[in-house]
Amino acid sequence: MELEHHIEMLIDQGASDFEISKLIKQHIKTYLSSLDSLFEQTQGKDFLVKHTKSIDGFVKVIFKYTLRQYFGNYMPLYNALPITLVAMGSYGREELCVYSDIDLMIVYKDIKGYNIEPIITAMLYLAWDAGMKLGHRTHKVEELLDASGEDLTIKTAMLESRFLCGSKFLWMETERELFRIRRHDMRAYIEEKITTYRARGEQYPLTMEPNIKQGVGGLRDANTLYWVAQCLHGVTKLKDLVPRFLSEEEFRDLRMAQEFLFRLRSALHLSANKKQDTLNLELIPSVAQKLGFVDKRLQSAQMSLAKKTFESLWTLKITSQIYIKRLCAPLFCDLSNLSSLRAARFRKKLYMVEGTLYASFHKKPDTLKTILEMFLSLEDVPLGFDISFIHYLRQTPLKVHNSPAIYALFKRLFHRQHLNQFLYAFYKAGLLQDLIKPMRHAINLPQFDGYHIYPVDIHSLKCVWHLEHIQDPFIQALLDDLCGDGKALLRLVVLFHDIGKGRKGDHSEIGARLFKLYAQKLGFKEESIAMGVLLIRYHTYMSNVANREDIYNEKVILSFVSTLGDPKALCLLYILTYCDINGVSPTTYSTFTAKLLRELYDLALEAFPKDALVDEASRRRKKEKALAKNPSFMALSNATQRKILGIPSTFFFLKHKTHEIVSISSWALEIKDYDAHILNHQHLSISLVRTRPFNLGYFLSKVAYLDLAHMEIFKLFDGKKYFKIEFNEVAEDIGHISQLIDESFDMSKRTTLKQPIILEDELAFDCEHSSTYAQLSLKAKDQQGLMAYIISVFDEWGLDISSAKIQTIKHRARNLFLIEKQGKLCDNKEKIIALLCGKKEG
Repeated sequence: MELEHHIEMLIDQGASDFEISKLIKQHIKTYLSSLDSLFEQTQGKDFLVKHTKSIDGFVKVIFKYTLRQYFGNYMPLYNALPITLVAMGSYGREELCVYSDIDLMIVYKDIKGYNIEPIITAMLYLAWDAGMKLGHRTHKVEELLDASGEDLTIKTAMLESRFLCGSKFLWMETERELFRIRRHDMRAYIEEKITTYRARGEQYPLTMEPNIKQGVGGLRDANTLYWVAQCLHGVTKLKDLVPRFLSEEEFRDLRMAQEFLFRLRSALHLSANKKQDTLNLELIPSVAQKLGFVDKRLQSAQMSLAKKTFESLWTLKITSQIYIKRLCAPLFCDLSNLSSLRAARFRKKLYMVEGTLYASFHKKPDTLKTILEMFLSLEDVPLGFDISFIHYLRQTPLKVHNSPAIYALFKRLFHRQHLNQFLYAFYKAGLLQDLIKPMRHAINLPQFDGYHIYPVDIHSLKCVWHLEHIQDPFIQALLDDLCGDGKALLRLVVLFHDIGKGRKGDHSEIGARLFKLYAQKLGFKEESIAMGVLLIRYHTYMSNVANREDIYNEKVILSFVSTLGDPKALCLLYILTYCDINGVSPTTYSTFTAKLLRELYDLALEAFPKDALVDEASRRRKKEKALAKNPSFMALSNATQRKILGIPSTFFFLKHKTHEIVSISSWALEIKDYDAHILNHQHLSISLVRTRPFNLGYFLSKVAYLDLAHMEIFKLFDGKKYFKIEFNEVAEDIGHISQLIDESFDMSKRTTLKQPIILEDELAFDCEHSSTYAQLSLKAKDQQGLMAYIISVFDEWGLDISSAKIQTIKHRARNLFLIEKQGKLCDNKEKIIALLCGKKEG
């Protein structure tokens, strides 16, 4: 080896340890820089093995040089020294990835006459000085068993030990200790491994940015299967499980999935130039290129990579779950429970224990028709499906085409309150796409919209889950009011709403067509199918209107209700929208979203009986009449009532319910200077009434680090203004927020605002929005301090904002402002737009 020869030359020249470590470090750096070229030649496990062997070479060189330091030309044979170097973990398995830590165990005997511990210390320092990411453990051979009991990770790493160099005699003693470790307290070890395995799945769920190592279906799942198999059966590789536990076909699928994930993880490390186990969206183009994915007519390289990733993760997840269960079954079998197990049997070799379905691994497969009939015979209650039952379902023989009898049985499942559990069981078993042929294209289909965090198939199933677990009592009541056929239709619509994705064209239109064909096969009535088509075609409509438009404008509401056609469609779309948004991520459906959707629903429902929506003034008069009947309002003095009814902002009346109008107005009556209410539970919410000017631009600039969600400003009476400012997150320091509010009443305070990038075509100024308000809409790149800058421009022109809607999607701000028409606002709109875009007048 060139490096060894060079070191020998430096030793002869009397070189220092620093010069030697510098040389080794340079060789390691040169080697690592060549890995991109090596990866082009060979990938997968072969690449990892070659990389591991190269690292072996550097470790051996460092070990040899350290011995030369201590023994010079009188260096004894390795077998004569009571020290051995052992590779552990992924390094021991010969699966060392590019930037992974090099786990090394040094085993020795403390024999008089050998100065072993200083040798070990010198070797480690040399490795670290050479830049190696070395994780190490040092143990006397007789301490190994005790050391393995310190931590589950330590024992696992030891079980993956591989001899590197040193005394082979001592390695033989080490192997005997490792055998003892493997057999020691085996049941407790495996129980803890399985607990950790399940916890990992909770911590790293399968999302659009999956963790390739620790996440669901990641390489750690295959490792867990190997550890269990090694502990129970002494296997040295997963192939040893064939054919006793794994069939050749199952092992091939497992190995292909594992091989792809090996390739993917190496490409991730090389693309990120660091240890990187999460497939972040920004790395996908580079990784796809390294793995040789190319753009195709209907699928981009990035899409192909992501889909292949999800397929591999899912294969590894299900296979490892099944065979961990199968391997461990004899270990955890309690013969004393046989009598109760027999009592739990509901069909031959099928069992239900505490609401969970189990199957014997020796259960022969049944037809799809038999399985559907069995599911329909079960009580409509929440059920769990053990992985043994999923294995049983996976064996189901399938036909090219489903019979009408299959579709009729499957339709009956949609009349069940607890449908999702069956859909998910079919999904895990790989049967859902055979029951629903159009879903084949959506399986493992990624979504690169920066909004959804799950692939299409998982998102769709989560939406059905949320339909069965509605948290909003009002929406639940709407669902409860539906008839059985209506609920069944809605369940199918929720499952199908995104089924058109990944195809060329508008996914809503394509999905509507696919739904129509499939609903006809299930035997739904034409009237119901037409409703389903409408819902899927407009499944994003309600969310878009609520978040992007002025829902208090008569034209917006009229357009919305005319599209839907009748109140039943509105009701179903409201429920569908709730499920769709909740299925995006655990946090997407916020209190702001819930409030907007409910207000849109109420306004639209009110509009349906009318031929046309009444104008703003008429709607205000209607609200004033309702206010006059409010007991709290009636209790106020006549003078106070007149003040409230004289509030100039029509939007204030349209926006708030009668009790809210009374509450805000009563609070404002008591204010002499200003007062603020700050809530900081699920998110930061600030309500403020003031009599003297409030420096809003300054305040927003100081809280620009918080994600602004919604803002309203209303003129009240006696020169008082009401502000409602809401954020999408909580504030760490409420005291600081309170202090900023106090400071913002100093109108002399200024802050340097960075000019945001706003293009003219990203602004739309509608002076004909209504008789009272002009509307300014902004669709620009999301930038910190954007709102603060816009408000500063409004302040400069003396504009009064009635409402501000803030939304960010795909790093784009979609803001909507309602501005009171006053002075020569519309005459100066071009100047205002120019100033917002950073252009100087003149």
